[in-house]
Amino acid sequence: MRQRWKLSGGLLALAVSLSGCGAAEESSPVIVGSLSPLTAAPATTATGQPIADPTLSPAPPVDTYADQPLIDRTEWTDAVDGRRLLVYPTEAGRKDTFPSAGERAWQEVLVDSPDADTPGMRDQFICHWEWARLVRPDKPSWNLEPWRPAVGYQETVNALCNPGGPER
Repeated sequence: MRQRWKLSGGLLALAVSLSGCGAAEESSPVIVGSLSPLTAAPATTATGQPIADPTLSPAPPVDTYADQPLIDRTEWTDAVDGRRLLVYPTEAGRKDTFPSAGERAWQEVLVDSPDADTPGMRDQFICHWEWARLVRPDKPSWNLEPWRPAVGYQETVNALCNPGGPER
């Protein structure tokens, strides 16, 4: 199963392409739902589970993961496009929705990889924290690239966390 998501006009839409086992052709995406402060009905996954919109969900009263690390490790690699930082979240990092948890997780990234503190990298990370972990909660790592242009958070989200070109 291949998933694609798109933010357009304030709406985050999730498209799931299925292939094999009698499913729809891979070229025919199925729109599963959208995330938007303007949408009354919640978006759902392909299995019908609701997808929480981080802009609509009430903040938990306390950070239940405050005493747990949110990032397991980081790893720098070289790719065809340039350097890439692979960020591996912990189980707590995949589940924590407390408002300040994303910034705490970014600080953990910087402790592990201080050279990640470059223009645009924080926006890529927060984009993955807020959106990519909803769409692909089991993705092993979030990939951040310092060579991507620093275009601001909203443009980073509009580019599916990958401004300046697709993820390879």
